[in-house]
Amino acid sequence: MSVAEHRSAALAVDGLSVRYGALKALDDVSWSVATGEILGIIGPNGAGKSSCFAAVTNSVVHGGETYLLGQPVAGVPTQELAVKGLRRTFQQNSFFGELTVMENAVSVLARDHSTAFSASLLLPWREAATRRAATAAARRLLDRFGIAALHYDKRPGEIPYGIQRLLSVALAYGNGPRVLLLDEPAAGIGGNDMRHLARILLDLRTAGLALVVIEHHMDLIMTVADRIVVIEQGRHLAEGPPAAIQADPTVLEAYLGRTQ
Repeated sequence: MSVAEHRSAALAVDGLSVRYGALKALDDVSWSVATGEILGIIGPNGAGKSSCFAAVTNSVVHGGETYLLGQPVAGVPTQELAVKGLRRTFQQNSFFGELTVMENAVSVLARDHSTAFSASLLLPWREAATRRAATAAARRLLDRFGIAALHYDKRPGEIPYGIQRLLSVALAYGNGPRVLLLDEPAAGIGGNDMRHLARILLDLRTAGLALVVIEHHMDLIMTVADRIVVIEQGRHLAEGPPAAIQADPTVLEAYLGRTQ
């Protein structure tokens, strides 16, 4: 990957390698995603897709380099990467189950809407104003992802599963990252929920977000992705626009053909 690609990409990974003991989960994998682009990552179960996200966010020991907005971020703690604009979801829903939907949304915006302890004690009116601002921002966040007000006072486990998936994406998005990594956001959903998710992803792309989406639902990823990277047994197998990937004989042999 060239220096120019590093500098122009919102996120670029070069020569990513991950080992779990004797198992080589990733072997010299490289890809990049630009601002306002959706990159899809597909491959069979166990191909190393989720290991890509774990390595990129420095959650596992790995080889290779990662560049966020042109800057190397090897060794930067995961939580600091989130502050710098790189965030991710997981295959399982991620939220605080004991809090309401609204409280979950407020919690992810706390960094931008908080009051110093001394001000909370001495200037209670400022604390109240901060809480109102945080609630208003949380409403805007939930509304952006199509989560209706009737769900705000419910716990996540009490709302439909499709809305839970959207909530997990909304909470990862928070106050607006530069790059969002989505690990199987459509897992367990279909129909209207799938179409709603597709609209949300396309809206985020239009707004200038860089998205990397791991997905097994081929109809979704072929619809929303600008480019697709195929990983097979931990290695980069193919890359290109959806139409080219669908017609690539090596992909059909290694992956897509198995689902037909």
